[in-house]
Amino acid sequence: MILLPDQDVPTGSAAVNPFVIVDDAAGFVDFVAGVFDVVENASARAPMPDGKLIHAQLRLGTVDLMVADRQDGWPARPALLQVWVRDVATVLGRAGDRGARTVTSPTPFYGEVTLGRMIDPWQNIWWLYAPAPGQPDPAPHWQGGSDAVFTTLDRALRDLTLG
Repeated sequence: MILLPDQDVPTGSAAVNPFVIVDDAAGFVDFVAGVFDVVENASARAPMPDGKLIHAQLRLGTVDLMVADRQDGWPARPALLQVWVRDVATVLGRAGDRGARTVTSPTPFYGEVTLGRMIDPWQNIWWLYAPAPGQPDPAPHWQGGSDAVFTTLDRALRDLTLG
């Protein structure tokens, strides 16, 4: 295997960790901390002289979500993030209270999983998954079932406006 096993990564993190660049990184850190009930690694926060963050970090499970402020000339690039949670509806509610918009309401997804999606105020799209033991497979849209899983994402991506 080419990837370093998680237990051997020097920082105690995972082999892959997302890095999100946003305007108002401090606000984004507060959003993530509040929605997912996690804390920022305060010792990793690195502000620049103008107050913008060049690095901040939150631990979500075994992964570090790294964050920085977008600098002048850097294009906006929304992140697409997947997170396993205990209850999709609860997370969507907490996120909505903090300015996020639900893209996909909690939906059965390939049996035994519930899927929901949101767009945060920074235009990042979050896939939220929760185990749903005993939940039957939903009928695919080509067999008369819902097509919400695809159509809600398609609409959200087409509607994204980036600064």
